[in-house]
Amino acid sequence: MQSQVVTVAALLFCCGLIYFVIWNKMPSSRVVHLPTRKSEFFWGRGKFITTTVSLFLNLSSGKTSKGASVNRTTLRTSELKHQIDITPIPILYKKNFTKLPKWDFDDVYVQRSDARRPVCSKSLQNSKDKEFQEAAMWKIQLWLHNGHLNVTEWNRLAHFNNPFGFMEYNYTDIKRSVDLIPKPKYDQLLPVPSGSTDGCIRCAVVGNGGILNGSKMGTEIDSHDYVFRVNGAVTKGFEEDVGNKTSVYVHTSFSLSQSIIGLGKYGFKSIPHDEGIIYVMIPEGLRDFEWLEGLLEKKRMTYGYYKGYRPFTYYSDLREEKFYVLHPDFLRYIRNRFMPSQSLEKSYWAIYRPTNGAFMLFLALHTCDIVNVYGFITADHSKYPNYYFHRNTKSKVIFYINHDYNMEIKTWKKLHDAGIINLYQREEKPNPSVT
Repeated sequence: MQSQVVTVAALLFCCGLIYFVIWNKMPSSRVVHLPTRKSEFFWGRGKFITTTVSLFLNLSSGKTSKGASVNRTTLRTSELKHQIDITPIPILYKKNFTKLPKWDFDDVYVQRSDARRPVCSKSLQNSKDKEFQEAAMWKIQLWLHNGHLNVTEWNRLAHFNNPFGFMEYNYTDIKRSVDLIPKPKYDQLLPVPSGSTDGCIRCAVVGNGGILNGSKMGTEIDSHDYVFRVNGAVTKGFEEDVGNKTSVYVHTSFSLSQSIIGLGKYGFKSIPHDEGIIYVMIPEGLRDFEWLEGLLEKKRMTYGYYKGYRPFTYYSDLREEKFYVLHPDFLRYIRNRFMPSQSLEKSYWAIYRPTNGAFMLFLALHTCDIVNVYGFITADHSKYPNYYFHRNTKSKVIFYINHDYNMEIKTWKKLHDAGIINLYQREEKPNPSVT
């Protein structure tokens, strides 16, 4: 009996020794330094907090332990390489959380090795607004593409609900689509115009708000170097108010397909096809990754939400330098640092997200030097129809529960007052006949 005890003890000692040797030989990139947060980053609500307490996160298990103090630290794209043989974590389900779950790595994001270094003296990167600069991450990874998704990275992003991560999804389903997304030929979305004398990139960001109805802002909008539009970007017949130039079209698969179906009566027969146009897709859910598969393989869909669709027929000139997919980290960064909502504390937390227009605006802020914003919701929205193409009706803005419109109103005004954007706010001229 004693000899058996000695044998078992020796065996356990050997196993422990082997484990210790293997652990110490593992690549150091498997352990990532992460900051914890003492409170939310609220744009316009108090100060942004950078903590000095860090955790070591083993992304294959989700376990954490206290470590040395660090400042703000982020994942690098070079750390996404698959280093060890691990398996996906068990699927997390939104129904098991009564409000937004908090993770020690909520505010950790993949970053590029280099940020765009603008030569424009008026660039937003030179903003004197302290709150904005503390929140902004100029090296944030904007694009999702092949090479970004391995099991370790999946295990991190699987903690976040869509479009901020891959909660409830299957690894192989998402990876199949992500691996099809070509790495952009140019990391910088928009080049400095060849004729620019000051090196500035001037952009107009155009929403579909009714405030543009009768605005006669079309010529001004089209005078910008680049024009961003979103969703049902109707221009034909409305050029005087909104212009007709589109440089960047931002969409989800649903907003694209449904806009064509629902806005045909307003002349929206297809998405913009301007020469040199760039398409930017927001991957908001599983159906978007199904759409990507049909789009990038140029095939008719035989399964899923878009069964029977041919996604590639909706676009024009779909080359790798003309098609981009936003990274879930960028979308989560916008929510966390600029657009958190009290909705995240409610039972319906999982359906809240900023609007497509909001994501478009912040993409422009990370792409352009000077950003002028048109057709976004303002405090006096009740004076105008829901959309600018509702000319003969006084349709009201519907505040859907999946967006926080009141917060967006305050955010656009806050950015405007801080000099980050120039927001078109319509001022009705008084009637001189009225005394």
